[in-house]
Amino acid sequence: MIYEMKKILVVDDDKASCELLSEILAAQGWEILTADSPEKALLLSDRTKPDLVISDINLEASLSGLDLLPRLREKSPVILVTGFGSLETAIEATREGAWDFISKPFKVDEIVATAKRALEQNHKKQEIAPEKISSGVMVGSAPKMIELYKEIARVAPTRSTVLILGESGTGKELVARAIHQNSPRKDKNFVAVNCGALTESLLEAELFGHTKGSFTGANADRRGLWEEAEGGTLFLDEIGETSLAMQVKLLRALQEGEIRRVGSATNRKVDARIITATNRNLETEVKNGNFREDLFYRLSVVTLEVPPLRERTTDISILVEKFLSKARKIAGKENLRFSEDALKTLQIYEWKGNVRELEAAVEYAALRARGNEILTEDLPVKLLSEEFKHAAERFHLSQLYGDLPRLDELEKRYLIHVLEKTAGNRTRAAEILGIDRRTLYRMAERFGIELD
Repeated sequence: MIYEMKKILVVDDDKASCELLSEILAAQGWEILTADSPEKALLLSDRTKPDLVISDINLEASLSGLDLLPRLREKSPVILVTGFGSLETAIEATREGAWDFISKPFKVDEIVATAKRALEQNHKKQEIAPEKISSGVMVGSAPKMIELYKEIARVAPTRSTVLILGESGTGKELVARAIHQNSPRKDKNFVAVNCGALTESLLEAELFGHTKGSFTGANADRRGLWEEAEGGTLFLDEIGETSLAMQVKLLRALQEGEIRRVGSATNRKVDARIITATNRNLETEVKNGNFREDLFYRLSVVTLEVPPLRERTTDISILVEKFLSKARKIAGKENLRFSEDALKTLQIYEWKGNVRELEAAVEYAALRARGNEILTEDLPVKLLSEEFKHAAERFHLSQLYGDLPRLDELEKRYLIHVLEKTAGNRTRAAEILGIDRRTLYRMAERFGIELD
């Protein structure tokens, strides 16, 4: 087996986590070295020259995993692991030359597969100049968000067109802005256009500009938004709402890299990166004849998908705190906080309007709160309906007790329930269960739970 005798250095200040990861990797036939401090990690890296380094980012020391990265990657590929994933961290890890970036709690299969790919890769030194990192306002550390952060980090430095898919309210424009802010074009304009909010003729004039006298009210020549985005990024939101006639004009502008103002007979070269977004299934729209196939392929060189809030429920508490910080200022209540029951209600609601709906609910509750604590009764009425409360109760009871499972199955379900409620925080989960973290790992392994 080609992985035998490969040497891996595991760096983590958490002894239990370090031991667990070491056991997982050692089971693959690899030689494992461990370091519980940055100093020891650097010393072992110099002395042993490992084939791969897997390091936690938060080492509770003067140096973090990101600080170690430039020195460690000179000798070995480095995989960074963190329990506090963010877009900023993912981009910085990528820019500093990390081979990959994985969030805790990691899946066993994922960490093993990633390690295998890293060991197989050519250890060619990569010189990637550090740049100023901007994460915008995207938050969340759910696994799907971590994957999205990594994709943003990979695509941001390129010129490729990007199609962003996602339901309304998921934050597609934030993704587009993050790509722009972390690209070589960040010092130029980011211009956003909602294609669904304008008629075809108005959209054409807004995008491409117009000449004096080209239509009633055109009293002077006017640059379009495409020209305003020269050297920067043009974000076309709700691209699926455009007419077929407009799609022809967009395709021509993309293919030729030039636009023609309404009423003009000459073309103008424009260098703008195009990012588009839609909540529609464009492949279905193409099949139904509502969207041009050639334009679809031109726009979707890279496709990113923003997960709905119901698929990243562990991020709700993080988002609530972010929105509450803003709502405190609006409500004029500096010490405002959510009660435990009110926060639980937010965590089990379906949020069809996604992050945008959650933000509105937090602001509404902040304005209604009479004291420094937001109570359940302060939440929007739709979250307090009897139908919603009964549905939530039935859901949780059926998950735990509905089919009268065996005792070991009930224990497994309760472990999953606790992990979900603690947002994957293993230390907190172990405290609630009354066990130590090592026992928690063993339980998870026994039940086939990947601590995700």
